[in-house]
Amino acid sequence: MTARNVLGGELQPCSVQPVTGFFRDGCCRTGPGDVGLHVVCAEVTDEFLQFSLSQGNDLITPAPHFGFPGLKPGDRWCLCAARWKEALAAGVAPPVVLEATHFSALAYLSLDDLRRHALVPPAG
Repeated sequence: MTARNVLGGELQPCSVQPVTGFFRDGCCRTGPGDVGLHVVCAEVTDEFLQFSLSQGNDLITPAPHFGFPGLKPGDRWCLCAARWKEALAAGVAPPVVLEATHFSALAYLSLDDLRRHALVPPAG
């Protein structure tokens, strides 16, 4: 069965550089054991990274033993749905790649909120 995105289409890859996803396959798929529900594909911003750090989740510092390179603004990453919702409430939600955000995010987030924060690809 093909994983679906929040728009109803086939789930697209989020990032392979750095490689993201609960399964570290570049996609924001989920499954048993993914208690954080890492399903929101976002292009992280400095504001979001600092917010996440202030909440006790350091996404900046590399952790090679977990295969985690550390993130910088502009990187795409599969975020926990709850963390993105916290960032939304704080006014620092990073832009979302709708085609790469797993449909299970809709159990926690509204499609309207996700659309309002959709990353718009550059024209041309």
